[in-house]
Amino acid sequence: MSEMGFDPASDYPLGSRRPDLVRTPSGLALAELTLEAARAGRFGPDELRATAETLRRQSAVALAAGRTQLADNLARAAELADVPAETILEIYTALRPHRSTAERGVDLEDWLETELSAPLTAAFVREAATAYFERGLLETGERTAV
Repeated sequence: MSEMGFDPASDYPLGSRRPDLVRTPSGLALAELTLEAARAGRFGPDELRATAETLRRQSAVALAAGRTQLADNLARAAELADVPAETILEIYTALRPHRSTAERGVDLEDWLETELSAPLTAAFVREAATAYFERGLLETGERTAV
């Protein structure tokens, strides 16, 4: 049994073996997410987002199965679970090749770590910025005709 109150090996998949551990952002139980409830307007689309806790549990499941890259991705997703979609899109856009300078990358790393409390995601951005620098994919301010 992990510190999260479940066994990553025997409790997977959570939705069928431990539905008591799966909640919506507002706290609705998995059993409450029915088509009838949706049609009746008892919950909206925001309730269908994974919570940080569920993502951390899924990360533990992936790690227990030896799927470290998936576990890392899910752990970063958990850090960003409560971040508005518009902000996620801004981060995504900044990480596209030739969209950010090295300075913007550093600012983004600092912001992720300090403002969003997302150190794993900040480290990922740091790694991406290093790779972009090495491959010449950072914005230089020079524009060429396309």
